[in-house]
Amino acid sequence: MDDKNVKEAIHNQHDKGYKFLLSSKRVFIELLRSFVKQEWVNDIDEANVVKVDKSFVLQDFADKEADLVYRVKLKDKEVIFYILMELQSTVDYQMPYRLLLYMVEIWRSILKDTPRKESRRKDFKLPVIVPIVLYNGNHKWTAKTSYKETLNSYETFGEYTVDFKYILIDVNRYTKEELLNLENLIASVFLLEQKVEFEEIMKRLRELSDTLNNLDREELLLFKAWFKKILLARLPGKERKNIEKIIDENKEVDIMISNLEKTILQEMKEREKKGIKKGIEKGIEKGIEETVIKLLKKKFGDVPEEYMKKIEGANRDTLMAIVDNIFEIEKIDDLERFIK
Repeated sequence: MDDKNVKEAIHNQHDKGYKFLLSSKRVFIELLRSFVKQEWVNDIDEANVVKVDKSFVLQDFADKEADLVYRVKLKDKEVIFYILMELQSTVDYQMPYRLLLYMVEIWRSILKDTPRKESRRKDFKLPVIVPIVLYNGNHKWTAKTSYKETLNSYETFGEYTVDFKYILIDVNRYTKEELLNLENLIASVFLLEQKVEFEEIMKRLRELSDTLNNLDREELLLFKAWFKKILLARLPGKERKNIEKIIDENKEVDIMISNLEKTILQEMKEREKKGIKKGIEKGIEKGIEETVIKLLKKKFGDVPEEYMKKIEGANRDTLMAIVDNIFEIEKIDDLERFIK
C-alpha cells in the first residue's frame, strides 16, 4: 500500500478501525508474529500474501463484527486465514458454530470458482482455513475455542466428531508491559484500545513515543488514522477539529503528543470550570426556587401542583421577579403574570 493509497483509505469511513489497519498486509503479518505463537508464522513472506476482497459475515451480525480473508502461500501450499473481528462487548457462545458457517462458505466459494474438471480430480484438496477471532470487549472471553466442545456427548464418538479450533486474540487480556515490549504498530494500537481512563491513554501515548518514532511513513499514517478515530470518539464535537488538526499537521511524534496533551488538558480544564460554574448557578436557582415556594406557602397556605411545576421550571429572572413582587401578589392566580 503506497502513500497515495494509504491517504485514500484514511478518508474512507468504512475502512477505519481494526479492519482498516489489518487490511495492510504488513500489519496482518505483524499481528500473527506478535500474538500467534506457532512455528509456521515465521515462514510467512509478505510477497506470498494476498487479501481477498470479500466478506462472509452473516447479515444478522453485520453491525457486530467485521471480517478479513487472506490467502497465503506457505511452503508452496495455499492456506486461508479468516479473521473475525468481534465488535460487540458480550461474549458469543455460538462463535464456533458461526465460524464453521463462514469456513464452509469460503470453501463453497473456492469450489464455485474452481473449474469442475479440476475440482473432481482425485488429488484436488481444499485449502486449510485458520480461523482467528479478534475480540476487544470488556468481559473475559469464556466461549469454547474448539467446535466439538459445543456438541452434546462429543466424548462418546471421539475422532468421528467434527472439530476444529480457532485462535483467540483478546485485546484486553494482554498486560501493559507485554504490549510495550513488542514495540510495533499493532501492539501500540492494542495498548491504546484497552478500556482505560482518558488520562491513562495520554500516559500510554507518551510511553509509546519511541515505538511510534520508529514506525515508517506508511505505518505512521495508518496509526494516525486509527488514533483519530478512537480519540475523537471520546471528545465533544466542538473540540474535535483542533485535535484532528494536531494529529494531521504534526509530523514529529513527540511534538504531536506534546501538543495533544496541552490542548486536551486545556479543554478539560475549561470543561471543569464550566461544570463548576454551571453547578453553582444551578444551586443558586434551586435556592431561589425554594425561597419562592416558602414565601407563597406562608402567604397562601398550600400551593397548587400546577404552580409548583411552573416554579420548578422557571429561570432565575422569573423567580426573582416573584420574590420582588411577593407583597403585590394578592391571590395565587396572580402568579400568571410572572409564569405562563
